[in-house]
Amino acid sequence: MSLAQNERPEAPSRDRPWLIRTYAGHSTASASNALYRANLAKGQTGLSVAFDLPTQTGYDSDHVLARGEVGKVGVPVGHLGDMRALFDQIPLEQMNTSMTINATAPWLLSLYIAVAEEQGADVSKLQGTVQNDLIKEYLSRGTYICPPAPSLKMIADVAEYCYTNVPKWNPMNVCSYHLQEAGATPEQELAFALATAQAVLDELKPRVPAEDFPALVGRISFFVNAGIRFVTEMCKMRAFVDLWDEICLTRYGIDNPKFRRFRYGVQVNSLGLTEQQPENNVYRILIEMLAVTLSKKARARAVQLPAWNEALGLPRPWDQQWSMRMQQILAYETDLLEYGDLFDGNPVVDAKVEALKDGARAELATLEGMGGAVASIEYMKSRLVDSNAERLNRIEAGETVVVGVNKWTDGEPSPLQTEDGGIMTVDPAVEADQIARLNAWRDARDDAEVAAALEGLRKAAREGENIMPASIRAARAGVTTGEWAEEMRKTYGTYRGPTGVSASMSNKTEGLDDLRDAVNAVSDQLGRRLKFVVGKPGLDGHSNGAEQIAFRARDCGMDITYDGIRLTPQELVSSAQRDSAHVIGLSILSGSHLPLVKDTLAQLRDAGLENVPVVVGGIIPEDDANMLLDMGVARVYTPKNFELNSIMKDIVELAKTNTSV
Repeated sequence: MSLAQNERPEAPSRDRPWLIRTYAGHSTASASNALYRANLAKGQTGLSVAFDLPTQTGYDSDHVLARGEVGKVGVPVGHLGDMRALFDQIPLEQMNTSMTINATAPWLLSLYIAVAEEQGADVSKLQGTVQNDLIKEYLSRGTYICPPAPSLKMIADVAEYCYTNVPKWNPMNVCSYHLQEAGATPEQELAFALATAQAVLDELKPRVPAEDFPALVGRISFFVNAGIRFVTEMCKMRAFVDLWDEICLTRYGIDNPKFRRFRYGVQVNSLGLTEQQPENNVYRILIEMLAVTLSKKARARAVQLPAWNEALGLPRPWDQQWSMRMQQILAYETDLLEYGDLFDGNPVVDAKVEALKDGARAELATLEGMGGAVASIEYMKSRLVDSNAERLNRIEAGETVVVGVNKWTDGEPSPLQTEDGGIMTVDPAVEADQIARLNAWRDARDDAEVAAALEGLRKAAREGENIMPASIRAARAGVTTGEWAEEMRKTYGTYRGPTGVSASMSNKTEGLDDLRDAVNAVSDQLGRRLKFVVGKPGLDGHSNGAEQIAFRARDCGMDITYDGIRLTPQELVSSAQRDSAHVIGLSILSGSHLPLVKDTLAQLRDAGLENVPVVVGGIIPEDDANMLLDMGVARVYTPKNFELNSIMKDIVELAKTNTSV
């Protein structure tokens, strides 16, 4: 055999894989640090930080609104010491870090920069992203603090600062992910996200020299969703690529194609993960990942996958590892990265992409006619609520098949759900420990230095300066997350976003005649219209479920009160008392249901409203559901209770038992 015959064939060239991330953070900074280092050792190539709700909404862990929320959906970061512990032994100069943070993005980035400086890093070499998209917070996720105008100004502050000082950092991730979670159609997701990007660039353009603006445009990135209709989703990503290129060229005159490139990261759809037969979610996650990886033209630059059990609660490290291995197998075992785009010239794909672009352009024109994204917030919110109602109606009617939910519901019990319920739970003692560390931090810092830093922060905000330099000085001085955010509240004011649920009945009442008759009958018995108060106690801003319950209850003829997100138990009880509620519905998706419901029930008793039935919905493990029932909750609903009409029947029956009014 010749030498030539023995030689191995030359390996085909391969594209570089996308960044492999896991969205993670829980309990404490030190516990999250251990998780990050373990994931990096398993082959993860970037970090994606999940912060808890107090951190996201600008409250210290000992604030009344933080009660029950500390460390639940992410890591609490209250000051420089927490950020230091979060990245202990992780060299930030070598890392690519994504931080899902919005209202407090200037602050968390300031803490990150301060820690990098302590590590001796060259700050100009830091790579990563802050989400920093407040418009979608008003529409879907709810972690906003200030009104739109100052929020847009602070987004621009971060971008302007990074462009000069941290040039490899993406100062904003225009986030369509939560728009889809809130019910957006593909056309709405395209249009609402692109309108947001335009609003930010319009704000930024006057703040930098004209010759530098193209490079700044090139640093704007996106964060998208990919649902189960993976052919449509892949075409949506190709449409994003084309539309962004078109906008950058025609609206902003960006000639260099490099700066018009659509750069995006993705987490595939969590909304479609099911509590029933949760093992099926593994296949859903894999199929959804194909939508953002198969097409080279529209391939994600970073991918993070949910875990199979996220509809049940907080994933364990093994669950996250399983999702990471899915990415690694596709990237390193298959030949996907050896080929060019698989869909170029495909007539079916091209036709679908053009249809999506046409729909998005029409929606963009509507928004432009209203004055752009900021002026259209109420319109976009109402459109999302309507679209989500239509989505749920199709699932209830069986028109949209969800395996294991509304079709083929019989199955074997899952061996993946072990004695721990198949999820990780956060120790309730975490909150007290975090508060103790916060108090120790306050005691140890230099009060004069803190006071001076806060005064500098006030001055910068009041005089319209870029907030970043003063925020970095405040981070070094030991200012806390709550103190930073309070200065923003004092200067810029606070904001309550629209609920998207109008008082007027919709035209979606088909099939509700029996329920409407039942509501009318019980209203006659009660002597007035059945009053249903829907509330979201705590800091959980995921309002889709509460909106749809209020939407359906209204269309069934109930008199509803729904004041939106982020209410204290005391405020909810006051609302129930003022409106003489017959039934109260609480929606809590952050895992803080036990302390928040306990507090609400105690305050109802103090107000003499202990006979008002309370129903609770959320991602609630079975053991917790039993505890809530033992506390006195009348009904507990989880994602498996997708038939809204059944919930409406329960509310009608419970109203009959209310002897307090």
